[in-house]
Amino acid sequence: AKKRIAVIGAGSSGLTCIKCCLEEGLEPVCFERSNDIGGLWRFQENPEEGRASIYRSVIINTSKEMMCFSDYPIPDHFPNFMHNSQIMEYFRMYAKDFDLLKYIRFKVGDSVGLLVLEVVHQVSEECDPVLQCVHRIEKFKGQYFHSRDYKNPVGFTGKRVIVIGIGNSGGDLAVEISHTAKQVFLSTRRGAWILNRVGKHGYPSDVLLSSRLYNFLSKLLGKSLGSKFLENQINHRFDHELFGLKPKHRLLSQHPTVNDELPNRIISGLVKVKGNVKEFTDTAAIFEDGSREDDIDAVIFATGYRFDFPFLDGCVKVVKNKVSLYKKVFPPNLEKPTLAIIGLIQPLGAIMPIAELQGRWVTQVFKGLKTLPSQSEMMAEINKTQEEMAKRYVDSQRHTIQGDYVDTMEELADLVGVKPNLLSLAFTDPKLAFQLLFGPCTPVHYRLQGPGKWDGARKTILTTQDRIHKPLMTRPVEKSSSVMPAATVGMFMVAVVFLAVFLAYF
Repeated sequence: AKKRIAVIGAGSSGLTCIKCCLEEGLEPVCFERSNDIGGLWRFQENPEEGRASIYRSVIINTSKEMMCFSDYPIPDHFPNFMHNSQIMEYFRMYAKDFDLLKYIRFKVGDSVGLLVLEVVHQVSEECDPVLQCVHRIEKFKGQYFHSRDYKNPVGFTGKRVIVIGIGNSGGDLAVEISHTAKQVFLSTRRGAWILNRVGKHGYPSDVLLSSRLYNFLSKLLGKSLGSKFLENQINHRFDHELFGLKPKHRLLSQHPTVNDELPNRIISGLVKVKGNVKEFTDTAAIFEDGSREDDIDAVIFATGYRFDFPFLDGCVKVVKNKVSLYKKVFPPNLEKPTLAIIGLIQPLGAIMPIAELQGRWVTQVFKGLKTLPSQSEMMAEINKTQEEMAKRYVDSQRHTIQGDYVDTMEELADLVGVKPNLLSLAFTDPKLAFQLLFGPCTPVHYRLQGPGKWDGARKTILTTQDRIHKPLMTRPVEKSSSVMPAATVGMFMVAVVFLAVFLAYF
């Protein structure tokens, strides 16, 4: 008989875990407490209690080539950065084409926690600390609520609004509300570095920043020089110091905020950046720098989410958003590896393909094809990882589950046995090897060889730029005479600049 695996949640991670189980000949049973798939990405006008929720206008921060599942490219006509409804459309296509829905039991209550769990998915969002002023807002007579309850800007027309928190949600809400509000104030304790979705030559930024070459050169330069290079790049667009956003920490020491419109709203005066709120009166906010804003109508706390696993009855302990998991997946204290947490990571990049690789590894472990180290070895690595994270990032509940996209993908791929051999390919398939080194490290790279090899992987990798171009080229224009694609030229330029800085430094 096939080994049965319980998958908790039919969000993006749950769906790919079902498929991973099927690929390994395991029998998945997925328990979803709502009546539909999609998890966080399914917009609901009235959010469920205890569940993260999105607002109507949400557009994803990672591009389609970087967020797709590894053997199921997003259709070429879909935009590079998709609206949440299009993400749901993609998930439905994925579930239908791989026949995943028949393994899902919908409307299952929390009693599912009594089962012997073997695969678990829990939605996680950015985890900024909840500011102390939350506890002092009782005096305030206006409207106040958490960003999870925000759905659209209609109710803020003509009002003076404070948004507290400058993560992705806080930036998005400040921008959107500023289109209808009289004035928006964006309150931030530390400031933030603001990244753009649209990078050089109009290519998605994550496509340009996630190549193996770029990752290698970043390590060569180190975090300090790497941060300096990136800070100079984004300050070319707008000076973060001039706009009141520059933090004390370096760019690679915090999870950056992705927002294309924020500097436009600030320079228009429609969003004003303020420091941390010290206290509220009945109609005003007083900030730590002594400034004051009166006649405030509404306050929105975009201060992130805390994650927990209450149904696991202490098997996985979470303290201030810190959790001990081997490779951010396996609890090290169990007698046998019968429990795994999928998707509990915050990378500068897409979670979906990381969750998929985690699922591919976990199902190999469950099947007995791969084994885990001893408990002491796992704890030693967990402690080392947490120490490195503490050295790199500012102290915050937001920075407890960080992971670099390329490094995480490569590490998991090595565990699964699907990491592409660039040296071998340089001799047997130099065209592909060139793309693997200089091009974006897309999820499809991990279907070229090893378990789960997909025949369409090579062609999909070599046509990456075609799918990036397709939704943009809606009007015929005269083509330039450039021989090399702009993105490839850009990567060469980045490599040259990195090398120049490296040589100058040493």
